[in-house]
Amino acid sequence: MPAQPLTHTGTPPARLFPTPERPVRVVARDLEADELLQAHQHPWAQVTYALDGVMQVLANQQTWFVPPLRAIWIPAGIVHEVRTLEKAQLRAIYVDKRVAPIAGNNCVVLEVSALMRELVRSLTTLDQAGVRENNLVASLLDELAIAESLPMSVAMPGDKRLKSLCENLLADPASNLTLHDFSLQVGASERTLSRLFERELGMSFGQWRQQMRLARAAPLIASGLPLSAVAAELGYASQSAFSAMFKKTFGKSPSDFFKLS
Repeated sequence: MPAQPLTHTGTPPARLFPTPERPVRVVARDLEADELLQAHQHPWAQVTYALDGVMQVLANQQTWFVPPLRAIWIPAGIVHEVRTLEKAQLRAIYVDKRVAPIAGNNCVVLEVSALMRELVRSLTTLDQAGVRENNLVASLLDELAIAESLPMSVAMPGDKRLKSLCENLLADPASNLTLHDFSLQVGASERTLSRLFERELGMSFGQWRQQMRLARAAPLIASGLPLSAVAAELGYASQSAFSAMFKKTFGKSPSDFFKLS
Protein backbone atom coordinates (compact mmCIF):
# COMPACT_ATOMS: atom_id res chain seq x y z
CA MET A 1 0.00 0.00 0.00
CA PRO A 2 1.45 3.41 -0.96
CA ALA A 3 2.29 5.80 1.85
CA GLN A 4 -0.32 8.41 2.62
CA PRO A 5 0.72 12.00 1.84
CA LEU A 6 1.58 14.35 4.67
CA THR A 7 -1.39 16.67 5.15
CA HIS A 8 -1.47 20.33 6.13
CA THR A 9 -4.04 23.06 6.36
CA GLY A 10 -3.86 25.64 3.58
CA THR A 11 -4.82 28.56 5.84
CA PRO A 12 -2.05 31.11 6.58
CA PRO A 13 -1.67 32.90 9.94
CA ALA A 14 -4.10 35.79 10.36
CA ARG A 15 -1.31 38.40 10.13
CA LEU A 16 -0.86 37.37 6.46
CA PHE A 17 -4.51 37.70 5.44
CA PRO A 18 -5.00 40.27 2.65
CA THR A 19 -6.83 43.42 3.76
CA PRO A 20 -8.13 46.57 2.02
CA GLU A 21 -4.95 48.33 3.22
CA ARG A 22 -2.64 45.51 2.05
CA PRO A 23 -4.68 43.70 -0.63
CA VAL A 24 -1.88 41.37 -1.81
CA ARG A 25 0.28 39.22 0.47
CA VAL A 26 2.90 36.66 -0.56
CA VAL A 27 3.79 33.60 1.51
CA ALA A 28 6.68 31.20 0.82
CA ARG A 29 6.15 27.49 1.49
CA ASP A 30 8.71 24.79 0.75
CA LEU A 31 7.12 21.34 0.64
CA GLU A 32 8.48 17.84 0.23
CA ALA A 33 7.22 15.44 -2.44
CA ASP A 34 3.71 14.05 -1.91
CA GLU A 35 2.59 16.59 0.65
CA LEU A 36 -1.06 17.61 0.69
CA LEU A 37 -2.64 20.94 1.51
CA GLN A 38 -6.02 19.49 2.35
CA ALA A 39 -9.27 20.79 0.85
CA HIS A 40 -10.00 24.30 2.09
CA GLN A 41 -11.37 27.66 0.96
CA HIS A 42 -10.92 31.29 1.94
CA PRO A 43 -12.59 34.64 1.19
CA TRP A 44 -9.67 35.91 -0.91
CA ALA A 45 -8.36 34.78 -4.29
CA GLN A 46 -5.03 33.01 -4.57
CA VAL A 47 -2.24 32.48 -7.07
CA THR A 48 -0.12 29.43 -6.28
CA TYR A 49 3.20 29.54 -8.07
CA ALA A 50 5.92 26.87 -8.15
CA LEU A 51 9.53 28.02 -8.52
CA ASP A 52 10.35 24.35 -8.98
CA GLY A 53 8.52 21.07 -8.57
CA VAL A 54 5.07 20.15 -9.86
CA MET A 55 1.68 20.65 -8.20
CA GLN A 56 -1.60 18.84 -8.67
CA VAL A 57 -4.57 21.03 -7.79
CA LEU A 58 -8.15 19.77 -7.42
CA ALA A 59 -11.06 22.24 -7.56
CA ASN A 60 -14.40 22.70 -9.34
CA GLN A 61 -14.46 19.02 -10.39
CA GLN A 62 -11.22 19.47 -12.33
CA THR A 63 -7.61 18.48 -11.84
CA TRP A 64 -4.76 20.80 -12.86
CA PHE A 65 -1.13 19.77 -13.24
CA VAL A 66 0.99 22.87 -12.70
CA PRO A 67 4.62 22.61 -13.89
CA PRO A 68 7.54 24.74 -12.64
CA LEU A 69 7.47 28.48 -13.28
CA ARG A 70 3.74 28.40 -14.00
CA ALA A 71 0.99 29.46 -11.61
CA ILE A 72 -2.65 28.64 -10.96
CA TRP A 73 -5.29 31.27 -10.27
CA ILE A 74 -7.89 30.15 -7.70
CA PRO A 75 -10.86 32.52 -7.25
CA ALA A 76 -12.15 33.51 -3.82
CA GLY A 77 -14.43 31.00 -2.11
CA ILE A 78 -13.41 28.01 -4.27
CA VAL A 79 -12.71 24.81 -2.34
CA HIS A 80 -9.33 23.50 -3.48
CA GLU A 81 -6.70 20.92 -2.60
CA VAL A 82 -3.02 21.10 -3.50
CA ARG A 83 -0.69 18.09 -3.70
CA THR A 84 3.02 18.27 -4.49
CA LEU A 85 4.08 15.57 -6.95
CA GLU A 86 7.73 16.27 -6.16
CA LYS A 87 9.65 18.55 -3.81
CA ALA A 88 8.47 22.10 -4.52
CA GLN A 89 9.12 25.70 -3.60
CA LEU A 90 5.68 27.30 -3.56
CA ARG A 91 4.76 30.94 -3.42
CA ALA A 92 1.17 31.61 -2.41
CA ILE A 93 -0.07 35.04 -3.50
CA TYR A 94 -3.21 36.03 -1.61
CA VAL A 95 -5.34 38.63 -3.40
CA ASP A 96 -8.24 40.54 -1.84
CA LYS A 97 -11.25 39.77 -4.04
CA ARG A 98 -12.02 43.49 -4.41
CA VAL A 99 -8.87 43.92 -6.52
CA ALA A 100 -8.97 40.53 -8.27
CA PRO A 101 -7.53 41.01 -11.80
CA ILE A 102 -9.22 37.88 -13.21
CA ALA A 103 -13.01 37.61 -13.30
CA GLY A 104 -15.22 34.56 -12.88
CA ASN A 105 -15.20 31.42 -10.75
CA ASN A 106 -12.87 29.31 -12.88
CA CYS A 107 -9.34 28.29 -11.94
CA VAL A 108 -6.75 28.76 -14.66
CA VAL A 109 -3.06 27.92 -15.14
CA LEU A 110 -1.04 31.00 -16.08
CA GLU A 111 2.23 31.58 -17.89
CA VAL A 112 4.54 33.42 -15.47
CA SER A 113 6.51 36.23 -17.07
CA ALA A 114 10.05 37.16 -16.02
CA LEU A 115 8.66 40.41 -14.60
CA MET A 116 6.03 38.55 -12.58
CA ARG A 117 8.73 36.28 -11.12
CA GLU A 118 10.78 39.28 -9.99
CA LEU A 119 7.74 41.03 -8.51
CA VAL A 120 6.85 37.92 -6.49
CA ARG A 121 10.49 37.58 -5.36
CA SER A 122 10.54 41.21 -4.19
CA LEU A 123 7.21 40.95 -2.36
CA THR A 124 8.33 37.73 -0.65
CA THR A 125 11.24 39.55 0.98
CA LEU A 126 9.26 42.72 1.78
CA ASP A 127 7.33 42.65 5.04
CA GLN A 128 6.43 46.28 5.46
CA ALA A 129 3.48 48.25 4.13
CA GLY A 130 4.24 51.43 2.25
CA VAL A 131 4.74 53.07 -1.13
CA ARG A 132 7.19 50.42 -2.40
CA GLU A 133 4.79 47.57 -1.60
CA ASN A 134 1.90 49.46 -3.21
CA ASN A 135 3.89 49.95 -6.42
CA LEU A 136 4.98 46.31 -6.57
CA VAL A 137 1.42 45.13 -5.93
CA ALA A 138 -0.01 47.37 -8.67
CA SER A 139 2.53 45.99 -11.16
CA LEU A 140 1.85 42.38 -10.11
CA LEU A 141 -1.90 42.81 -10.55
CA ASP A 142 -1.26 44.23 -14.04
CA GLU A 143 0.91 41.21 -14.93
CA LEU A 144 -1.73 38.77 -13.68
CA ALA A 145 -4.42 40.52 -15.72
CA ILE A 146 -2.54 40.00 -18.99
CA ALA A 147 -0.96 36.61 -18.24
CA GLU A 148 -1.50 33.95 -20.91
CA SER A 149 -3.70 31.04 -19.82
CA LEU A 150 -2.60 27.45 -20.50
CA PRO A 151 -4.82 24.38 -21.12
CA MET A 152 -3.42 22.29 -18.26
CA SER A 153 -6.65 21.05 -16.68
CA VAL A 154 -8.42 17.71 -16.77
CA ALA A 155 -12.19 17.85 -16.25
CA MET A 156 -13.49 15.30 -13.73
CA PRO A 157 -17.08 14.01 -13.78
CA GLY A 158 -19.60 13.67 -10.99
CA ASP A 159 -21.07 10.34 -12.11
CA LYS A 160 -19.45 7.57 -10.04
CA ARG A 161 -19.04 5.19 -12.99
CA LEU A 162 -17.41 7.79 -15.17
CA LYS A 163 -15.29 9.07 -12.29
CA SER A 164 -13.95 5.55 -11.71
CA LEU A 165 -13.01 5.29 -15.39
CA CYS A 166 -11.26 8.68 -15.38
CA GLU A 167 -9.35 7.96 -12.16
CA ASN A 168 -8.11 4.66 -13.62
CA LEU A 169 -6.76 6.49 -16.66
CA LEU A 170 -5.14 9.23 -14.56
CA ALA A 171 -3.31 6.50 -12.64
CA ASP A 172 -2.33 4.68 -15.86
CA PRO A 173 -2.29 7.24 -18.70
CA ALA A 174 -0.65 4.77 -21.13
CA SER A 175 -3.63 2.41 -20.92
CA ASN A 176 -5.13 1.70 -24.34
CA LEU A 177 -8.30 0.13 -23.00
CA THR A 178 -11.30 1.08 -25.11
CA LEU A 179 -14.55 2.56 -23.90
CA HIS A 180 -16.05 -0.92 -24.38
CA ASP A 181 -13.35 -2.40 -22.14
CA PHE A 182 -14.13 0.13 -19.44
CA SER A 183 -17.87 -0.50 -19.76
CA LEU A 184 -17.27 -4.06 -18.58
CA GLN A 185 -15.36 -2.76 -15.55
CA VAL A 186 -17.60 0.06 -14.31
CA GLY A 187 -21.05 -1.44 -14.85
CA ALA A 188 -22.40 0.83 -17.59
CA SER A 189 -22.81 0.25 -21.31
CA GLU A 190 -20.42 1.78 -23.82
CA ARG A 191 -23.28 3.87 -25.16
CA THR A 192 -24.13 5.16 -21.68
CA LEU A 193 -20.50 6.09 -20.98
CA SER A 194 -20.24 7.87 -24.32
CA ARG A 195 -23.33 9.94 -23.51
CA LEU A 196 -21.99 10.73 -20.04
CA PHE A 197 -18.71 12.04 -21.46
CA GLU A 198 -20.59 14.43 -23.75
CA ARG A 199 -23.13 15.48 -21.11
CA GLU A 200 -20.83 15.90 -18.09
CA LEU A 201 -17.52 16.84 -19.70
CA GLY A 202 -18.54 18.27 -23.06
CA MET A 203 -16.17 16.06 -25.03
CA SER A 204 -15.72 12.54 -26.31
CA PHE A 205 -13.82 9.80 -24.51
CA GLY A 206 -10.94 10.12 -27.00
CA GLN A 207 -10.73 13.90 -26.56
CA TRP A 208 -10.69 13.55 -22.76
CA ARG A 209 -7.94 10.93 -22.87
CA GLN A 210 -5.80 13.14 -25.11
CA GLN A 211 -6.30 16.16 -22.84
CA MET A 212 -5.47 14.04 -19.79
CA ARG A 213 -2.28 12.68 -21.34
CA LEU A 214 -1.00 16.13 -22.25
CA ALA A 215 -1.74 17.44 -18.74
CA ARG A 216 0.01 14.42 -17.20
CA ALA A 217 3.08 15.18 -19.32
CA ALA A 218 3.96 18.15 -17.09
CA PRO A 219 5.28 16.28 -14.04
CA LEU A 220 7.04 13.69 -16.21
CA ILE A 221 8.96 16.23 -18.33
CA ALA A 222 9.69 18.48 -15.35
CA SER A 223 11.25 15.50 -13.54
CA GLY A 224 13.85 15.22 -16.31
CA LEU A 225 12.49 12.08 -17.96
CA PRO A 226 13.62 11.87 -21.63
CA LEU A 227 10.88 12.75 -24.13
CA SER A 228 11.00 9.25 -25.61
CA ALA A 229 10.24 7.81 -22.17
CA VAL A 230 7.50 10.39 -21.56
CA ALA A 231 5.84 9.44 -24.86
CA ALA A 232 5.93 5.76 -23.91
CA GLU A 233 4.65 6.49 -20.38
CA LEU A 234 1.66 8.32 -21.85
CA GLY A 235 0.81 5.72 -24.47
CA TYR A 236 2.01 7.56 -27.60
CA ALA A 237 3.34 5.42 -30.45
CA SER A 238 6.46 7.58 -30.80
CA GLN A 239 8.24 10.64 -29.42
CA SER A 240 7.47 12.56 -32.61
CA ALA A 241 3.73 11.83 -32.30
CA PHE A 242 3.76 13.08 -28.71
CA SER A 243 5.80 16.19 -29.56
CA ALA A 244 3.52 17.07 -32.49
CA MET A 245 0.39 16.84 -30.32
CA PHE A 246 2.05 18.83 -27.52
CA LYS A 247 3.08 21.63 -29.89
CA LYS A 248 -0.39 21.70 -31.47
CA THR A 249 -1.93 22.21 -28.02
CA PHE A 250 0.60 24.52 -26.32
CA GLY A 251 2.18 26.28 -29.29
CA LYS A 252 5.68 25.21 -28.22
CA SER A 253 7.70 22.03 -28.32
CA PRO A 254 7.95 20.19 -24.97
CA SER A 255 11.61 21.19 -24.55
CA ASP A 256 10.85 24.88 -25.17
CA PHE A 257 7.78 24.84 -22.92
CA PHE A 258 9.73 23.47 -19.96
CA LYS A 259 12.87 25.53 -20.50
CA LEU A 260 13.35 27.26 -17.17
CA SER A 261 14.51 30.61 -18.52
